[in-house]
Order: sequence, then C-alpha cells, then structure tokens
Amino acid sequence: MAYGDGRARPLVLSYLQESKEEGVTALIRVVVVDDETLVRSGLSLIVGSAPDIEVVATCSGGEALATVGKFAPEVVLLDIRMPDVDGLTVLRSLRALPRPPAVAMLTTFDTDEYIGTALRSGAGGFLLKDTDPEHLKHAVRVLAAGGRVLSPAVTDTVIAGYLDSGPDRQTTDRLRSMTTRELDVLTLLGEGLSNADIAARLFLSTGTVKDHISAILAKLGTANRVQAAVFAHQAGLLGGTDQAPPGTPGTHGPGD
Repeated sequence: MAYGDGRARPLVLSYLQESKEEGVTALIRVVVVDDETLVRSGLSLIVGSAPDIEVVATCSGGEALATVGKFAPEVVLLDIRMPDVDGLTVLRSLRALPRPPAVAMLTTFDTDEYIGTALRSGAGGFLLKDTDPEHLKHAVRVLAAGGRVLSPAVTDTVIAGYLDSGPDRQTTDRLRSMTTRELDVLTLLGEGLSNADIAARLFLSTGTVKDHISAILAKLGTANRVQAAVFAHQAGLLGGTDQAPPGTPGTHGPGD
C-alpha cells in the first residue's frame, strides 16, 4: 500500500498498532542487540534522535540477557542472525523474564526463514535493517504501546508462509469453537481494523472487543494479534463477516 505521493506505507499491518503515542510522557527505553558494532551505532543514533526515545544500552547477543536485566528497557531491537548466539534463543530468554520487553527482530533479508518461528515465539514484530529512520522510530513507539510491527516486504513473506502451510485439523477445530461474534471480530482484525474501528463497525464497546480478542487468542492458541490476523487470511475469513466455517454455530453465543 502507498500514500498519495507513491511512498510505501511504513508498517503494512497498521491494524496491529494499538498505539497510545499521544499519552506517552516518559522516555521509551530501548536496547539494541546486534553482533556488528557499526550496526549498533547506526541504529542507536537513528532511534535515539527521537525526543521521546532513549537508547539506554547496546550490546552483542551474548550480553543481551544481562544487559536487558540491568537496564529494564520497554523495547529491544534484536538481530535474528548473530554468530555468538542465535537471535531466537535470545528472544525466548527475554520473553521468559518476569517483565519481558517488547522485542522486534531485525533482519537483512525479507525472506528470512526464521520469521514465522520468531513470531510464534513472541516477537512483537519483524523489521528490515534498511527501514526508513522515521518509520523505525515510529515502530519503537508502537512496540512500547503494546502494538505489533512488520515491514511491508516481511508482511508478504509471513502471510504467504501461513497460506502455503494451510490450516491443520486442530486449527480448524479451534476456529469452529468460536462464537459468531468472535468470528466477526477475527475477520475485521484480519481486514486491518483497530480495536476502536472494530467496535464502531460491530456496535460494541472497545472493552468488549478486547475481551473478544483475548478469547480468540486463547481459542486459536496464538500468542499475539499478528498470528491471529494472519490466521484470518489463512482460514479464508476475509470474504466477509457473514460466512462462518462449516460446523460453526449460526447464532451468537455467550461470548457476545
């Protein structure tokens, strides 16, 4: 998708960006993890130039867990391919912390085979290292606010991977366990709507939409909105909210 002047939209999955940037008053603390000193310095300079973001530390992969434990950042920018330690191993360690930071994986290649694994392991997003500086700073804000971010090229890879894999029997059964209202919410999530937009479309409160999304994540066994939204594509729900998968109840259930 592009703006009117032809520029590519920075983060295609904008519906996953439940950002509350207007309410941010404190500096967003960031740690940059990469095996290359030059890359760490460049990312630190770019991200730290924002008045509301502070890069509190940079380090290599082997130092990541100790550094995050010391500085307690809200956001970690983590290289997925490092020689001293696997980025996915670092990600899992960070997600196991009592108060885990939001983690965006950094990659040079938009076809990285680890994208799906990283998202399933709890990554808050995937960004190419050549992301535009302003878009990178915006991504940090979105992550700090609890949102999810994907570079446009990465988005295509993620969706294609899920579509190619196809839903298994267990996934289909989980989908059928949803109420019609939950299917409505999941479909609109996949179409690109924020919580507020979904609430307006379905004449619900934002709080009710959040409750439905929590129920959806639990029934799908997914960790975050990224996976749920991509699953909506995989399951073929994007044709509209009136059609439910075979075997799904045709009336609203108690989750309405």
